[in-house]
Amino acid sequence: MVRAAQRSERAARTSVWLEGRTRRGGRGGGQPSGLDRERITGATVRLLDAEGLAKFSMRRLAAELNVTAMSVYWYVDTKDDLLELALDAVHGGLVLPDPAADEDWRDQLRTLAREYRTLLVRHPWVSPLAGSFLNIGPNALSFSQAVQRVIRKAGLPVHGVTGAIAAVFQFVYGYGTIEGHFLARVAEAGMTPDEYHRHALSAVTRAPDAAEVIQESTRIMEARGGDTVEEMVERDFAFALDLLIAGIEAMVARGRD
Repeated sequence: MVRAAQRSERAARTSVWLEGRTRRGGRGGGQPSGLDRERITGATVRLLDAEGLAKFSMRRLAAELNVTAMSVYWYVDTKDDLLELALDAVHGGLVLPDPAADEDWRDQLRTLAREYRTLLVRHPWVSPLAGSFLNIGPNALSFSQAVQRVIRKAGLPVHGVTGAIAAVFQFVYGYGTIEGHFLARVAEAGMTPDEYHRHALSAVTRAPDAAEVIQESTRIMEARGGDTVEEMVERDFAFALDLLIAGIEAMVARGRD
């Protein structure tokens, strides 16, 4: 019975942002001096950026802060709470357009898409966490609200808004995640992106089954243009985003007809 109650309690706590769990200070008297939620969250983000999600632990964080692990627990109850706080903190760096401004919705949507892609590339640990929490912190909610309002400006019927958001931002999620993985491999190899790209193409063409496919891919990439990996990645992202925007425009036009 006790174990069942404990499981039920864990299942009921769905977010650090619910049930008054976002306390700004510690648990009461006796908390360690020199610490607060903001400092702990900032250190968490820095560690996650530098070492990745797999190596992150409360003990490692405490060492970074030069305190004991129990000192950190004055301000957060669990490691998941801290990861959730870090996830929302990095969303605070997004530059959001004003949906009420006299600006074309297409340009505003491009801004939001690029900001989200940059977030995923700059903080690779965000990708695996994005679907693990409700992600209802104030910064994440501001981003979601901006996305909804910009999409609504396109003129889609209400029932089509969530589908359009999914099309654009699940594409951005996938693109930014893969781009982040690529840059991580590049860094581990001690190469530049261009060096790694040339090395990879050279290596795979030595495999008989891959050679034909790679040769065709090379012709496609040459037709696309771009002297560097960065230019190629930027061009592909812009073109793919334009395709999605054109799809939204087509659906709006269909609704008018």
